[in-house]
Amino acid sequence: MLRSLWISKTGMEAQQLQLDNISHNLANVATNGYKKSHAQFEDLIYQNLRQSGSATSDQTQLPSGLQVGLGVRPVATARDFTQGSLQQSGNTLDVAISGNGFLQVTMPDGTTGYTRDGALKLDAQGQLVNNEGYIVQPGITIPPNAQTISISADGTVSATLPGSPTPSTLGQLQLANFANPGGLDPKGGNIYAETAASGSPSAGAPG
Repeated sequence: MLRSLWISKTGMEAQQLQLDNISHNLANVATNGYKKSHAQFEDLIYQNLRQSGSATSDQTQLPSGLQVGLGVRPVATARDFTQGSLQQSGNTLDVAISGNGFLQVTMPDGTTGYTRDGALKLDAQGQLVNNEGYIVQPGITIPPNAQTISISADGTVSATLPGSPTPSTLGQLQLANFANPGGLDPKGGNIYAETAASGSPSAGAPG
Protein backbone atom coordinates (compact mmCIF):
# COMPACT_ATOMS: atom_id res chain seq x y z
CA MET A 1 0.00 0.00 0.00
CA LEU A 2 2.81 2.40 0.88
CA ARG A 3 4.50 1.71 -2.47
CA SER A 4 1.27 2.40 -4.32
CA LEU A 5 0.97 5.80 -2.62
CA TRP A 6 4.55 6.64 -3.55
CA ILE A 7 3.97 5.70 -7.20
CA SER A 8 0.80 7.79 -7.25
CA LYS A 9 2.73 10.70 -5.78
CA THR A 10 5.30 10.61 -8.56
CA GLY A 11 2.51 10.57 -11.14
CA MET A 12 0.74 13.54 -9.55
CA GLU A 13 3.96 15.55 -9.44
CA ALA A 14 4.66 14.74 -13.08
CA GLN A 15 1.17 15.80 -14.16
CA GLN A 16 1.45 19.00 -12.13
CA LEU A 17 4.66 19.84 -13.99
CA GLN A 18 2.93 19.05 -17.27
CA LEU A 19 0.04 21.39 -16.42
CA ASP A 20 2.43 24.15 -15.32
CA ASN A 21 4.32 23.83 -18.59
CA ILE A 22 1.14 23.92 -20.69
CA SER A 23 -0.10 26.96 -18.74
CA HIS A 24 3.18 28.76 -19.35
CA ASN A 25 2.92 28.05 -23.08
CA LEU A 26 -0.65 29.35 -23.20
CA ALA A 27 0.25 32.47 -21.22
CA ASN A 28 2.91 33.33 -23.83
CA VAL A 29 0.83 32.67 -26.92
CA ALA A 30 1.16 36.36 -27.93
CA THR A 31 4.79 36.80 -26.84
CA ASN A 32 7.16 37.82 -29.64
CA GLY A 33 9.58 35.05 -30.56
CA TYR A 34 8.37 32.70 -27.81
CA LYS A 35 9.11 29.02 -28.35
CA LYS A 36 6.89 26.50 -26.59
CA SER A 37 8.37 23.75 -24.46
CA HIS A 38 7.37 20.15 -23.84
CA ALA A 39 7.84 18.35 -20.53
CA GLN A 40 9.57 15.00 -20.94
CA PHE A 41 9.40 12.07 -18.52
CA GLU A 42 10.91 8.67 -17.93
CA ASP A 43 9.88 5.69 -15.84
CA LEU A 44 11.65 4.97 -12.57
CA ILE A 45 13.61 1.87 -11.63
CA TYR A 46 11.81 -1.47 -11.63
CA GLN A 47 11.68 -4.07 -8.89
CA ASN A 48 12.44 -7.38 -10.55
CA LEU A 49 10.28 -10.03 -8.84
CA ARG A 50 10.79 -12.77 -11.44
CA GLN A 51 13.59 -12.69 -14.00
CA SER A 52 12.77 -13.28 -17.66
CA GLY A 53 14.10 -16.66 -18.76
CA SER A 54 14.11 -18.12 -15.27
CA ALA A 55 13.67 -21.87 -15.20
CA THR A 56 10.24 -23.09 -14.19
CA SER A 57 11.31 -26.73 -14.53
CA ASP A 58 14.18 -28.71 -15.97
CA GLN A 59 12.77 -28.17 -19.47
CA THR A 60 10.90 -24.87 -19.33
CA GLN A 61 11.64 -21.17 -18.85
CA LEU A 62 9.57 -18.08 -18.14
CA PRO A 63 8.74 -16.35 -21.45
CA SER A 64 8.56 -13.03 -19.60
CA GLY A 65 9.44 -11.79 -16.16
CA LEU A 66 7.57 -9.98 -13.42
CA GLN A 67 8.65 -6.41 -12.82
CA VAL A 68 6.95 -3.70 -10.79
CA GLY A 69 7.66 -0.10 -11.79
CA LEU A 70 8.16 2.54 -9.13
CA GLY A 71 6.69 5.56 -10.88
CA VAL A 72 7.76 8.40 -13.14
CA ARG A 73 10.05 11.38 -13.00
CA PRO A 74 10.49 14.51 -15.17
CA VAL A 75 13.83 14.69 -16.97
CA ALA A 76 13.66 17.73 -19.26
CA THR A 77 11.62 20.51 -20.78
CA ALA A 78 12.47 20.40 -24.48
CA ARG A 79 11.98 23.65 -26.36
CA ASP A 80 10.50 23.58 -29.86
CA PHE A 81 12.37 25.95 -32.16
CA THR A 82 10.16 25.23 -35.17
CA GLN A 83 9.59 28.32 -37.32
CA GLY A 84 6.49 30.26 -36.26
CA SER A 85 4.22 32.41 -38.39
CA LEU A 86 5.43 35.87 -39.42
CA GLN A 87 3.24 38.91 -38.81
CA GLN A 88 3.38 42.54 -39.90
CA SER A 89 3.80 44.88 -36.94
CA GLY A 90 3.82 48.25 -38.68
CA ASN A 91 7.01 49.25 -36.84
CA THR A 92 9.86 50.19 -39.20
CA LEU A 93 12.49 48.78 -36.85
CA ASP A 94 10.84 45.41 -36.21
CA VAL A 95 12.47 42.36 -37.78
CA ALA A 96 11.48 38.70 -37.94
CA ILE A 97 13.91 35.80 -38.16
CA SER A 98 12.89 33.34 -40.86
CA GLY A 99 14.72 30.09 -40.20
CA ASN A 100 17.45 29.48 -37.66
CA GLY A 101 19.38 32.06 -35.69
CA PHE A 102 19.23 34.48 -32.79
CA LEU A 103 19.81 38.19 -32.45
CA GLN A 104 22.60 38.98 -29.99
CA VAL A 105 22.18 41.55 -27.23
CA THR A 106 24.53 42.89 -24.58
CA MET A 107 23.26 42.04 -21.11
CA PRO A 108 23.68 44.38 -18.10
CA ASP A 109 26.51 42.19 -16.76
CA GLY A 110 28.39 42.45 -20.06
CA THR A 111 27.61 38.93 -21.25
CA THR A 112 25.79 38.18 -24.50
CA GLY A 113 22.17 37.13 -24.56
CA TYR A 114 20.36 35.57 -27.49
CA THR A 115 16.80 36.24 -28.60
CA ARG A 116 14.39 35.62 -31.46
CA ASP A 117 12.31 38.63 -30.46
CA GLY A 118 12.80 41.15 -33.26
CA ALA A 119 10.80 44.03 -31.74
CA LEU A 120 13.53 46.68 -31.88
CA LYS A 121 13.60 50.30 -30.78
CA LEU A 122 15.98 53.23 -30.38
CA ASP A 123 17.27 54.37 -26.99
CA ALA A 124 18.10 57.96 -25.99
CA GLN A 125 21.49 57.68 -27.69
CA GLY A 126 19.97 56.42 -30.95
CA GLN A 127 21.27 52.88 -30.42
CA LEU A 128 19.28 49.91 -31.67
CA VAL A 129 17.95 48.04 -28.61
CA ASN A 130 15.39 45.37 -27.73
CA ASN A 131 12.32 45.84 -25.53
CA GLU A 132 14.43 45.54 -22.38
CA GLY A 133 16.80 48.26 -23.57
CA TYR A 134 19.67 45.84 -24.23
CA ILE A 135 21.92 46.95 -27.09
CA VAL A 136 21.67 44.77 -30.19
CA GLN A 137 25.08 43.54 -31.37
CA PRO A 138 26.97 44.77 -33.23
CA GLY A 139 26.11 48.22 -31.87
CA ILE A 140 24.30 50.30 -34.48
CA THR A 141 23.55 53.97 -33.85
CA ILE A 142 20.97 55.91 -35.85
CA PRO A 143 21.78 59.63 -36.31
CA PRO A 144 19.15 61.90 -34.75
CA ASN A 145 18.60 63.66 -38.09
CA ALA A 146 17.85 60.43 -39.98
CA GLN A 147 14.77 60.92 -42.14
CA THR A 148 13.98 57.30 -43.01
CA ILE A 149 15.33 54.05 -41.57
CA SER A 150 15.19 50.64 -43.19
CA ILE A 151 16.43 47.14 -42.39
CA SER A 152 16.91 44.87 -45.40
CA ALA A 153 16.52 41.10 -45.58
CA ASP A 154 20.28 40.60 -45.08
CA GLY A 155 20.22 42.69 -41.88
CA THR A 156 21.71 45.85 -43.39
CA VAL A 157 20.52 48.94 -41.50
CA SER A 158 20.30 52.07 -43.66
CA ALA A 159 19.08 55.62 -43.14
CA THR A 160 18.44 58.58 -45.40
CA LEU A 161 20.23 61.66 -44.07
CA PRO A 162 19.60 65.32 -44.94
CA GLY A 163 21.38 66.41 -48.11
CA SER A 164 21.96 62.84 -49.31
CA PRO A 165 19.65 61.37 -51.97
CA THR A 166 20.84 57.81 -51.32
CA PRO A 167 20.53 55.91 -48.02
CA SER A 168 23.67 55.53 -45.92
CA THR A 169 24.59 52.10 -44.53
CA LEU A 170 24.92 52.26 -40.74
CA GLY A 171 25.67 48.62 -39.94
CA GLN A 172 24.46 45.08 -40.35
CA LEU A 173 22.64 42.84 -37.88
CA GLN A 174 24.28 39.51 -37.12
CA LEU A 175 22.60 36.21 -36.29
CA ALA A 176 24.09 33.59 -33.97
CA ASN A 177 23.50 29.90 -34.58
CA PHE A 178 24.00 26.97 -32.22
CA ALA A 179 24.60 23.29 -32.88
CA ASN A 180 22.00 22.49 -30.21
CA PRO A 181 19.62 25.43 -29.60
CA GLY A 182 17.58 23.19 -27.32
CA GLY A 183 20.47 23.37 -24.87
CA LEU A 184 20.14 27.14 -24.42
CA ASP A 185 19.17 28.39 -20.96
CA PRO A 186 15.99 30.56 -20.96
CA LYS A 187 16.49 33.61 -18.75
CA GLY A 188 13.14 35.35 -19.17
CA GLY A 189 12.48 38.50 -21.17
CA ASN A 190 12.76 36.42 -24.37
CA ILE A 191 16.48 35.97 -23.68
CA TYR A 192 18.53 32.77 -23.80
CA ALA A 193 22.03 32.15 -22.51
CA GLU A 194 24.73 29.94 -23.96
CA THR A 195 25.49 26.69 -22.11
CA ALA A 196 27.87 23.79 -22.51
CA ALA A 197 24.95 21.80 -23.96
CA SER A 198 24.12 24.41 -26.61
CA GLY A 199 27.71 24.73 -27.79
CA SER A 200 29.41 27.96 -28.77
CA PRO A 201 27.62 30.26 -31.22
CA SER A 202 28.70 30.91 -34.78
CA ALA A 203 27.73 34.39 -35.95
CA GLY A 204 27.08 35.62 -39.45
CA ALA A 205 24.91 37.87 -41.57
CA PRO A 206 21.30 36.83 -42.17
CA GLY A 207 20.40 35.18 -45.42
